[in-house]
Amino acid sequence: MVVSRLAAVVFDLDNTLCRNTHDTTALYEDAFEQVGVEPFGQPDDLWTALDGPPDPDDRLGYLGAGFARVAAQYGRSEVDSLALAAALSDVINHTDVELLPGAAQALDRAQANGAVGILTNGPRSRQEPKILALGLDETVETIVYAGDLPRRKPHVDPFEQILDTLGVGADQTLYVGDSLAYDVAGAQNAGLPVAWLRGDEDAGRYRPECTIDSLDELAAILDQ
Repeated sequence: MVVSRLAAVVFDLDNTLCRNTHDTTALYEDAFEQVGVEPFGQPDDLWTALDGPPDPDDRLGYLGAGFARVAAQYGRSEVDSLALAAALSDVINHTDVELLPGAAQALDRAQANGAVGILTNGPRSRQEPKILALGLDETVETIVYAGDLPRRKPHVDPFEQILDTLGVGADQTLYVGDSLAYDVAGAQNAGLPVAWLRGDEDAGRYRPECTIDSLDELAAILDQ
C-alpha cells in the first residue's frame, strides 16, 4: 500500500519501539514477600486476569482487581489485593527496557525523512524513565504522554496534540504501532495512515494502510 508523501513519523512506545526486560516471576514473588503472604498463582494468571489496558488514573485499582480475580481462583480471597498491587508497583523498575530489533534503524530512517515523535498511552511517571533510559528524548522532537490527558488512544485528542506540536498534517504523518484497538483505530480516526506492527494477532475488520512484521520494513514504506 502506497502512502502519500510523508512529513513526519510518530511511534507508539511499548511493544513498538521497546519492550520490558525485567524478570516478571521475580517481581511477582517480591510483591508477595513485601506484603508478607504466601504466593499463589503465576504472573501469567495476573496478566490474564487484568481487564484491558492499565487505567492511568487508578493503576493500583487496575492491578488490585487483577490480583482479586487471581485470589478468588486460588481460594485466597482473604489477601489484600490492593496491598499486593501497591507492592508490585513498588518493585517494578521502569528503566528495565530495551529497544526492539530494528528500532534504532527505524528511528534513524524516520529522522532522515522528516519530523519524529512518540505518542504513548502511558503517563509520564511510568513512561519517561523508559524514554530516558533508551535515550529517546534526544532522538525525537516531541513526546505526548496520553495517560496524562483527559482522553487517551483511541480517542483523537492525543493524535491532534502531537500533530499540532510537530506542525504537520494528519495525512502527511505515518503512525507506527502494535495495537489494533488503540494505535490503528485511534490514528485512523484522527486521519493518520498507519503502519501496523503485526504480532500474532489477526487484523480482523481493521484495515491498516501498511502491515509490517518488524521495524526493519519501515524504510521500504518511507522510500515509496
